[in-house]
Amino acid sequence: MTLMKTFLGAAATLALTAGVAAADPAIIYDLGGKFDKSFNEAAYNGAEKWKAETGGTYKELEMQSEAQREQALRRLAESGANPIVMTGFAFGDVLGQVAPDFPDTKFVIIDVDWLDFPNVRQIAFAEHEGSYLVGMMAAMASKSGTVGFIGGMDVPLIRKFACGYVQGVKAANADATVIQNMTGSTPAAWNDPVKGGEIAKAQKSQGADVIYAAAGGTGIGVLQAAADEGILSIGVDSNQNHLHPGQVLTSMLKRVDNAVYEAFKAGTDVEGGVQIMDLASGGVGYALDDNNAALVSDEMKSAVDDAAAKITSGEIAVHDYMTDDSCPVN
Repeated sequence: MTLMKTFLGAAATLALTAGVAAADPAIIYDLGGKFDKSFNEAAYNGAEKWKAETGGTYKELEMQSEAQREQALRRLAESGANPIVMTGFAFGDVLGQVAPDFPDTKFVIIDVDWLDFPNVRQIAFAEHEGSYLVGMMAAMASKSGTVGFIGGMDVPLIRKFACGYVQGVKAANADATVIQNMTGSTPAAWNDPVKGGEIAKAQKSQGADVIYAAAGGTGIGVLQAAADEGILSIGVDSNQNHLHPGQVLTSMLKRVDNAVYEAFKAGTDVEGGVQIMDLASGGVGYALDDNNAALVSDEMKSAVDDAAAKITSGEIAVHDYMTDDSCPVN
């Protein structure tokens, strides 16, 4: 029985409490579902890796609505789950209310760095650095000189992806055009593959022949439409190259799986504070495998790897949109 069902009544709530051993970790997935083939699924893979290595058990919950965030978090804490991992910045405000009430419970939140509680570990990623690399690849692969970006919910974090991407595109081809669209302004924007596909087709009609999707489950529709239209796409978070072999140029890897795995591995010894997972630490990167090898030329790989080394060394500084809510090269 899934944890979600335990929220249907008092008896089920008691079953939840009885069923979680002290110090069993837990994970709450954001809207879009555990198997979104992107952000949430990367988190799931990290939990499963820990489970396979340790033989341990963990609790999981898939969000169905915004209204469930605080209830889910409180009931997990009350049940003894520890640590509790949350995927996504949308949990930030709720966690700020819940964490002080459970000082002995360790909480780990991904994509947040504004909370200040001793029992909260915040993990942020340098998405702009990974997006810079795939932006370079997009510009080098494009035949039209026009590429696209489709984001999910219009929030600073997704503009961070977009800005890094544009910088990479312009670094490889200063004359390139980048078409940018966001899917929406509410959390529903993460799980609308139909709309994602429609936007991808619209971008193609404007000349885009490579489109980067940073949109959670919505991005699946972007990749599908790109494949149907005979243009290239770029996946995000998880390695999505296999979804359309030979038609996904690459995927910007955001190692949410590593973040979850390390949190589960640390268990109740998770330390508070902020952890930045950047290119240098292997937190972000790009995917190269048998599914896209024929699309990535030696010249392209060499240029991107050279840029990655320079970003790591500090020779190239990729502007982070979230530092000042601006992008110098839009």
